[in-house]
Amino acid sequence: MALPKKLKNMNLYNDGVSYVGACKSVTLPKLARKLEAFRGGGMDGAVKVDLGHGDDGIQLEWTLGGWDLTALRQYGAVSASGVMLRWAGSIQRDDTGEVSTVEVVVRGRHEEIDMGDSESGEDTEHKFTTTCSYYKLTIDGNEEVEIDLLNFIFKVNGKDMLAEHRKAIGL
Repeated sequence: MALPKKLKNMNLYNDGVSYVGACKSVTLPKLARKLEAFRGGGMDGAVKVDLGHGDDGIQLEWTLGGWDLTALRQYGAVSASGVMLRWAGSIQRDDTGEVSTVEVVVRGRHEEIDMGDSESGEDTEHKFTTTCSYYKLTIDGNEEVEIDLLNFIFKVNGKDMLAEHRKAIGL
């Protein structure tokens, strides 16, 4: 019986700047599809039709254990892909000791910066919500999922899910 792979360590990079020792937590983006029920004549029940990515978008939430000028100075970035974040995780199975590398790269802009409570002698945390136009999940060097909303790209395990749609509309 195999044990699951568990996160053993991680780091977050903001435009190449390492947050080792400063990044307290990261909530990786939820991947969601927009599905709408359709029931036509001769169907005994509804089938959900895939209408693309969910309307809530792609968000990365992260917490730093204090003040950081790099992220604060990115607030109000004009470009929808103006900030690049890279999360690197070390995942290990406890039964075999096998270590896997997991990487999530996103590009977007900070939608919210929560400066938290300020109290002398107490811990300070800043929480960031970054809304993303680009997402890529890589596990052990294999690109598992890539979503580029601005460039109409969606790949799963290397398969371009939108290639025929781009071709059909002349892109």
